[in-house]
Amino acid sequence: MPEFGDHVDKEIFSQILEMDDSEEARDFSEPLVSNFFEQAAETFEQMAKALSTRKLDELSSLGHFLKGSSATLGFNKIRDSCQIIQQYGHKLTVDNAPEPNEEVCLKKIAEALKTVKVDTDTLEKKMNKFFGTE
Repeated sequence: MPEFGDHVDKEIFSQILEMDDSEEARDFSEPLVSNFFEQAAETFEQMAKALSTRKLDELSSLGHFLKGSSATLGFNKIRDSCQIIQQYGHKLTVDNAPEPNEEVCLKKIAEALKTVKVDTDTLEKKMNKFFGTE
């Protein structure tokens, strides 16, 4: 198991790797991970549009969607940023306290979106190296 740092939950990701037929042919995990990054890129585009049009409900929904996908793979940093997007899209802080100021919510979402894009890019490079698809 390679070292992905705090980007990846080792236990969850190792369970996914166990579903491969062999370590040489990652026929289950590699397409799954590759599809996730394609899905993430599309979702980030949708988030950017929703952010520019100030659609908090849509941002929350997109955050929830990508949070679930990333959590399933054990991609912790991506999951955590998506949680922030989901919460502030519902006008809630990460502690579930109400945040009625829409400007604050949009600012927090914009910050989380910037962070999650960087974290996703970093992790994608690490995964490409791991799978030999760089």
